[in-house]
Amino acid sequence: MSAATDTAPSEQAAAERVRSVLAQAVSLSLTTDGQCYDLIGMHSVGRNGRITLAAQADSPLTAQVAAAPHDSLAVLLEFTDIAPTALRDRVRARVTISGWLTPVDPSAEGDDSDAEGGGEALRLDLARVTLRTAAGTHEVSLDAFALAQPDPLAAEEAAMLTHLAHAHADMVADLVVLAGSRLPYGVVRAVPLAVDRHGITLRCEYREGHCDLRIPFPVEARDAAEAGEQVRLLLTTPSCAHHHRHPSPRP
Repeated sequence: MSAATDTAPSEQAAAERVRSVLAQAVSLSLTTDGQCYDLIGMHSVGRNGRITLAAQADSPLTAQVAAAPHDSLAVLLEFTDIAPTALRDRVRARVTISGWLTPVDPSAEGDDSDAEGGGEALRLDLARVTLRTAAGTHEVSLDAFALAQPDPLAAEEAAMLTHLAHAHADMVADLVVLAGSRLPYGVVRAVPLAVDRHGITLRCEYREGHCDLRIPFPVEARDAAEAGEQVRLLLTTPSCAHHHRHPSPRP
């Protein structure tokens, strides 16, 4: 059995989720016509969503871009968002971005890339952005992507979740108890799956399958410290339990 609390995101929420995935990612897969690259620590994202790759000047990718018509190479980028904690089905989202890679002109005005020196900076001109989650597939408009910002907890989420899982298993168990009888019977383990400024999600595992328990925070958190305070409020304010959303697992 399995289930997920995700529902189809709004345009703004989907764009923010994409930006959060990109902010957390340290690697990506890049596909061109006939080539596939696994790139680690090579991408940066500017304030307006501009994606830049820092490739070595003598790399095969740089050579492909140089050989493409008008120095513009059609590419497909794929980012996989994986839960930092050990649990079933760790893939939380997949982001696919298509566009054209072109060399960055160092003298160009308004360039906000974070590419480091000693390599070739390649700019991605976007064509399409797609988010895939348990709720389905969502096409994100380029305008929404450019205007969105990562969730304020995105950069610290992995550390927060692993700390909660390893050092505060009692708090995780208490959060599950808040769901009461509305959570299907038979949970054998609960593990933190995700956290953002709006709330925390737990993966509740059964002998077969799992379901996800989404617990909204009483107040939106602006940083990791406030998120920790919101978790403490959930555990000390019984009335918060009435606001939980979660599905029944499906066989």
